[in-house]
Amino acid sequence: MLTAEERKAKIWAVVRVSSGNFLEMYDFMVFGYYAAAIGKAFFPSGNEFASLMLSLMTFGVGFLMRPLGAIILGAYTDHHGRRKGLILTLAMMSIGIVSIACIPGYASIGVLAPILVVIGRLLQGFSAGMELGGVSVYLSEIATPGHKGFYVAWQSGSQQVSVMFAAAVGVFLSTVMPPAQLQAWGWRVPLLLGCAIIPFLFRLRSSLQESDEFKARKTHPSLPQILRSLAANWSLVIIGMLMVTMTTVSFYFITAYTPTFGSAVLKLPPIFNLTVTLCVGASNLFWLPVSGALSDRIGRKPLLIACTTLMLLTSYFSLAWLAAAPSFGRLLTVQLWFSVLYGCYNGALVVFLTEVMPLEVRTTGFSLAYSLATALFGGFTPAISTYLIHITHNRAIPAVWLCFAAASGLVATLLAKPHVEPAMKSLAAEQPAVKA
Repeated sequence: MLTAEERKAKIWAVVRVSSGNFLEMYDFMVFGYYAAAIGKAFFPSGNEFASLMLSLMTFGVGFLMRPLGAIILGAYTDHHGRRKGLILTLAMMSIGIVSIACIPGYASIGVLAPILVVIGRLLQGFSAGMELGGVSVYLSEIATPGHKGFYVAWQSGSQQVSVMFAAAVGVFLSTVMPPAQLQAWGWRVPLLLGCAIIPFLFRLRSSLQESDEFKARKTHPSLPQILRSLAANWSLVIIGMLMVTMTTVSFYFITAYTPTFGSAVLKLPPIFNLTVTLCVGASNLFWLPVSGALSDRIGRKPLLIACTTLMLLTSYFSLAWLAAAPSFGRLLTVQLWFSVLYGCYNGALVVFLTEVMPLEVRTTGFSLAYSLATALFGGFTPAISTYLIHITHNRAIPAVWLCFAAASGLVATLLAKPHVEPAMKSLAAEQPAVKA
C-alpha cells in the first residue's frame, strides 16, 4: 500500500507527464474542428469541397512525419531518458502550434501561407511521433504492481481532457461570435489560447523525475542498436500497428471529424456538433481508466476482441440509423456508442503494447507501431470519410472504414498471442532489478 505522500507523488507524476500530451491533442482537435474555416483561410478555392479536402489532407499530412519522429525521438528517449525526450517533444510541439496560430492567411501572403501551415503540421507530426509512446512507457514504468492498465490509461485520458477543452472553447465561441466572424478569424482564438498555456506546461514537465526503471538499467542502446532490435522485432511492430488501427481510426472519427461530419454532411448546427464532441470526450475519459483497470483484472485480450467484434457488427447500422434522420439526439447516441467501444478497446490496448515491446526499444517500438497506424490510417480518417461520402452519396459509408479498422484490430489481437509470452517473461525478469 502507498502512503498518502507516495500517492500524491504518483498523481503529480501522471499530471506532469500528461501535460504535453494535452497540448498535442488540443492542437490536433482544434485543427479538425475548424477544418472548413482553415481551408478557406489557407486553401481558397471556388469549390467548397476542394478547400475542405485540402484542409483535411493538411490535417492528415502531419501524421506522415510520425513514424520518422517515432524512430529518431524514440531512440533519443530510449538512450537519454524518458524525461529529456518528453521535454524535447513538448518544445517541438510548441513551435508547431505557435506557427499555425500566427501565420497570415492566403489573402495576405499568398502561396507562402499554405506552405508554412504544412511545415508547421509536419513539425507537429514529427514531435507527436514519440509523445504518445513516451508518455505511455513512462506511466507503465512508474505504475504500482498490478495497476499498469489503470496508470497507462491516463495517457489517453489526458487527450480526452484536451478534446473536451477544445470542444468547450468551440461551444463558447459559437455562442458569442457570429458565424462570419468565426469563419474569418475566430478559429484562431483556440489556437492562441493553446499558445498561452505553453509556459505552464513547460513548468510542469520540466519538474518531471526520471523513472526508476530507466535509471536502474545498466546500459542504454545507441541508435544503430535500436534499429537492429526493431528489425529483429519487425513482426511485433506490424502487429502493434494493426492493433492501433482500430483505436486511431475510431478516435479521430468520433472527435476530430464529428464537427465536420455533423455540419457538412448531416447539416446540423455547429453548436450541436461541438456539444456532442464535448460529451464524447467526457465519455472517453470515463471509459478509458475503467477499461484499463478492468484489463488488470481479466486480461487485455478479452476486451480487445469484444470491442473490435462489436464495432464490426454495429458500425454500419448505427451510421445508417443516424443518416436516415439526422438529429442532435441520434448523433449523440451513435457517437457515445462508438466512444464506449473506443474507450474500452484503447484502455486495454495501450498498456498491452507497452508489455509486448522489448525493454531496450520499448519507447521506439511502441511509438513506431502507433505512428505507422496513425500515419497510414487514423490521421486521414476525416479526409477518407469525406471522400467516400462524396463519391457514393451514402452518408453511412464511413462505417466501411470503421469496419476495416476493427477487422485489422481483431486479426492482430488474435495473432499477438505467440509474441506476448516471451515479452511478458522478459518483463517479469526485470522486476527484481527494479525493486532492488
